[in-house]
Amino acid sequence: MIEYEEFKDLTRVEDKNNPFCAKFMYPTGETFYIEPVFYTQLHGFRDHHKDSYQLILNRMEEIVKKNKKVVFTGNFEFPQTETDEDYIILEITDVTDPLQIYVEDKSRGSDYGD
Repeated sequence: MIEYEEFKDLTRVEDKNNPFCAKFMYPTGETFYIEPVFYTQLHGFRDHHKDSYQLILNRMEEIVKKNKKVVFTGNFEFPQTETDEDYIILEITDVTDPLQIYVEDKSRGSDYGD
């Protein structure tokens, strides 16, 4: 099981319908899921933007407190988490772009032709 150090102060909720995604709950009742791909991306931001990492975590908290039910997914079109329709689904850029924190995607196709 992945240890989510950033969210250790929150209640981790077991969800048998989503065994690969971590679900957390604030003391005030708001819940959110973190999919493994999102968490990997989050750590990418941590590694590239150490000074801004807490801002990202704070923004995630603001989003959850405002919307009550959030899924932080790796891919908006194909989320791993199965929930009711009350949950909003967000990717990492939905959190970081408004903060003007970016990681350049250097992955691209090959420069070599056939």
